[in-house]
Amino acid sequence: MSRTTALLRFLPLFDPTTAHWSREARLIRWLTLVWLGLGLITLFSASYPVALSEGGFGERYLLIQLLWVFLGLSLFNWVVRQPLTRLVQLSGVGFFVLIGLLLLTLMPTGITINGATRWLAIGPFLIQPSELLKPLLLLQAARVFGRWSGLTIATRALWLTLFAFVIAVILLQPNLSTAAICGLCLWFVALAAGLPYRALGTTAISGLVIVGISLKANPYQWERITSFLNPWADPMGNGYQLIQSLLAIGSGGWFGSGFGFSQQKLFYLPIQYTDFIFSVYAEEFGFVGSCVLLSLIVGYGTLAMHIATQAQHRLQRLTATGAMVLLVGQALLNIGVAAGALPTTGLPLPLFSYGGSSMIASLTTAALLVRVARELSEDNVVALPTPLGPDHSPMNVS
Repeated sequence: MSRTTALLRFLPLFDPTTAHWSREARLIRWLTLVWLGLGLITLFSASYPVALSEGGFGERYLLIQLLWVFLGLSLFNWVVRQPLTRLVQLSGVGFFVLIGLLLLTLMPTGITINGATRWLAIGPFLIQPSELLKPLLLLQAARVFGRWSGLTIATRALWLTLFAFVIAVILLQPNLSTAAICGLCLWFVALAAGLPYRALGTTAISGLVIVGISLKANPYQWERITSFLNPWADPMGNGYQLIQSLLAIGSGGWFGSGFGFSQQKLFYLPIQYTDFIFSVYAEEFGFVGSCVLLSLIVGYGTLAMHIATQAQHRLQRLTATGAMVLLVGQALLNIGVAAGALPTTGLPLPLFSYGGSSMIASLTTAALLVRVARELSEDNVVALPTPLGPDHSPMNVS
């Protein structure tokens, strides 16, 4: 390797090995970068007025986001170079560390914003453990459900209890939306692993019951449901956010108002650079631009499904399935909320919304998908050692 190539390896956008990747891996990598590029452009426009009013420096949020993007892409490049089995092994320690950080949010160390205690302070930055936990939760779910038939009843019960505990802690923050997307990820990974339909059905019903309990315990969540059904019943209260979002999307027309010319972002639309960033995008790029973004996301999901179906080993297939749910599923939920098709959830739009934890988690999840795509054409994948012996290794389960 030349000295120039060695130095370029430290630049997150450069990877000299891509020429030897499978076609699916190269394509999913570029779709990720295009998705990210659109997100940064939209974030700059959506956050500029707020940043300017807060400190007279309109590029503030974009520059902070670029720092997280640099860290996220650096991690992305590292992940795509590691065998998936090694990533699963390494993720175990991080998984339990983040569970510990998740518990810290429920203690006095937790930072409360808008009534929810989901953050921890690290110097001048805030991190959200529930977001950072998502890719690690995915890897553990793929590992456990990938060798489900070979596990003892006690081991199954232990892991199911641990997964339920994680979701329960997230609900206590309270953070129903993140708990829901984590639960959906676990459920779809289990479905792809071939777990019995009766168990999956029981889990789904239990999840709905838990949602009902959470709505009853947190009145503001129920108010989101009622305001979603008829936001104009309280246009200056619970329905204000959705009404402003719909006004932004409707104002975009066919081709939009133009980049930087959104009117709703000028202190009409709340949290316009996080949860409702799609509304700003739709206003500035219109119906045509929204269709382009939706086509990109749907294409991303289709390619992810193709990668999952082409994977020869269960661990790969389950990881690709979970990554698709975390990225594409969450994106569609966010857009559905902004368009008034779903109740307000508080989920960020992956690779668009401002926030370091969400950005790092999204890029790590995308990297896992790229890694699976790379292994489609590799025959020298090392099997993950388990206490069950080589015959029950997840890489040997059809």
